[in-house]
Amino acid sequence: MTSARTYTVALVQMRMGPDPEANFTVALDRIREAARGGAQIVCLPELFRTQYFCQREELALFDLAEPIPGPSTERLSALARELRVSIVASLFERRAPGLYHNTAVTLNAHGELASVYRKMHIPDDPLYYEKYYFTPGDLGFRAVDLEVGRVGTLVCWDQWYPEGARLTALQGAEVLFYPTAIGWHPAEKEEFGTAQYEAWQTIQRSHAIANGLYVVAANRVGMEQGDILGNRAEGAGLEFWGGSFIADPFGRMIAKASHDKEEILVATVDLRLIEETRRNWPFLRDRRIDAYAPITRRFLDPTQDREPQ
Repeated sequence: MTSARTYTVALVQMRMGPDPEANFTVALDRIREAARGGAQIVCLPELFRTQYFCQREELALFDLAEPIPGPSTERLSALARELRVSIVASLFERRAPGLYHNTAVTLNAHGELASVYRKMHIPDDPLYYEKYYFTPGDLGFRAVDLEVGRVGTLVCWDQWYPEGARLTALQGAEVLFYPTAIGWHPAEKEEFGTAQYEAWQTIQRSHAIANGLYVVAANRVGMEQGDILGNRAEGAGLEFWGGSFIADPFGRMIAKASHDKEEILVATVDLRLIEETRRNWPFLRDRRIDAYAPITRRFLDPTQDREPQ
């Protein structure tokens, strides 16, 4: 890898319909459009091939999964080679019978499978029944060298955990990509919607600040009821809030999408800004790595962890 002083990243914010093939075609078109805009790395939203099927628990939906490498990576690989761009894409992985993952692949500009990341944190909330479908990742957090720079990928619920961002940054990542599918429950939007979106944005901007790197959060947009295979979830569904963004190492929003439109965001990664920011905010220098061992504990019970008198 030859690391340029600057390179260009992009995200695709898109809405998904009931036809997986139509969604895939749109995603490929958006990657082409981003490449025409100068993008060297393009990130798609989480599970972009379908509407968000985890709104319900249904055995037949496991048929949506595919091996990696497999049909989707082959098509994405061909496009990466053609356009000479790297692609970050989230897929429903069939690893073995009865073993499935929510997996993000990174393809380099030669169309090679540069990295596979399996989502580590799996949510289980109303209309986000991911534990039914996905096994937690077992590949750890990782950064990968691409032609233009070193990047890391995490997926959606991972974005709330500073540990994942930090461990990826410590491997030299200059950019953290977060393919995402997050939205509002319609009945909660009026009361909690603004606070929920701002919390989501704030936690990821904090990863940019704490680690002195760029963050790219690519969300989907639009109302969905998991309309797939001629069936859909009951109730009002989810309104995916879009609001995708790119933040710089100072946590500043350098590109931001709307809440209701399909958009492509493009931004420049400047390695000199990473260096400058880390010199002024030397969080990596001042980390007390001798004092962090308890972070691997689930919880610290004050009645059992007192220092001896």
